[in-house]
Amino acid sequence: MQQAGGGSETEVTWEDQQNINKFGRLNNRYHELEDEIRIAKEANENFEDASNELILTDEEVVRFQIGEVFAHVPKDEVEMRIEQMTETTTKHLEKLKDEKDAVVAQMADLKKVLYAKFKDSINLEED
Repeated sequence: MQQAGGGSETEVTWEDQQNINKFGRLNNRYHELEDEIRIAKEANENFEDASNELILTDEEVVRFQIGEVFAHVPKDEVEMRIEQMTETTTKHLEKLKDEKDAVVAQMADLKKVLYAKFKDSINLEED
């Protein structure tokens, strides 16, 4: 089909619309993952800071936040808990990065398909 203005109009099939919708969902998930990765990195930095502060303290019993409450806990137990939390967060961070890589790859594939059909008629870029 040709428009009166000289531009081309490509018919959007049901499959094309599904691909566009999938790209939108993947793009939303990509941004969610970016936020989750940032939060996990900040948590790891906080755990590292807490661990460093714990090394500097002379006290054998320190205050440790459990939920909304601070409890007096032996220094050795706090060191162990911080180490466990760091390991858990690091594993979670790796899973998030792997998922982000998979999402980026799927988005790239969909971009190829959609740009091949719609050329300049569709914009899938962020800016």
